[in-house]
Amino acid sequence: MFSSFRTLKYTKIRIKTEKKKNHDPFFLNLKAYLYFNIMSIEIERKFLVCGEFMDQAIEATDIIQGYLSSLPGRTVRVRVRGEKGYITVKGLADESGVARYEWEKEIPVEDALELLKLCEPWPVEKTRYLVPHGGHIIEVDVFHGANSGLVMAEIELGSADEAFEKPPWLGDEVSGDPRYYNSALSVKPYSRW
Repeated sequence: MFSSFRTLKYTKIRIKTEKKKNHDPFFLNLKAYLYFNIMSIEIERKFLVCGEFMDQAIEATDIIQGYLSSLPGRTVRVRVRGEKGYITVKGLADESGVARYEWEKEIPVEDALELLKLCEPWPVEKTRYLVPHGGHIIEVDVFHGANSGLVMAEIELGSADEAFEKPPWLGDEVSGDPRYYNSALSVKPYSRW
C-alpha cells in the first residue's frame, strides 16, 4: 500500500511538473541563456558616413526594428530583416560604448511583426549595406522615416583594441554617444534633434 501511495504521489508530481514545463520555447531558451550567462559579447565601433560607399556594397537588406525596452541596461529589440524575424536582448555597454552583452534568437517573422505593434513609438527603418574592406565586413545603415538623413557604419571586432583599416568614407566615431544607439533613435529620432 505504501508503495502504491508513493507511485500515485510521484505521478501527481510528475503531471504538475509536466504542466509547468509546457511553456513557450522562446522564453525557456531565454531563461536558460540568461541563467547560465551564455551570452556573447558584442564588440562594435560606430562611425558616421561622410562619403560614397554604395559602389562597394555586396548586399543590401531592408530592416525595420522596434524596442520593447530601450533602457540602456536591458534593451529588448524586435527586428524584421528581409524575410526573417529576430528578438535581441542587449546589456549595458562598457565605458567606451564599444562592448556589451548580446543575446539574439530567430523567431517567426509573423511573431516579429506582431511584437512590433507593442514597441516604443518610432520604429527604426533602414537599409543595411554590407561593405567588405580590409578583411572586415562593414555594415552601413541608411536610415529612413523619422531618422532619414542619418547614415552610420558599424564594424564588429574581435577585441576593443583591434586595429582595422578605415575606408575614406568613414567619418567621426560615435561609438560612445548614446544618441546614436538605435534604441535611442526609436525614442528621439534624428529628425527631432
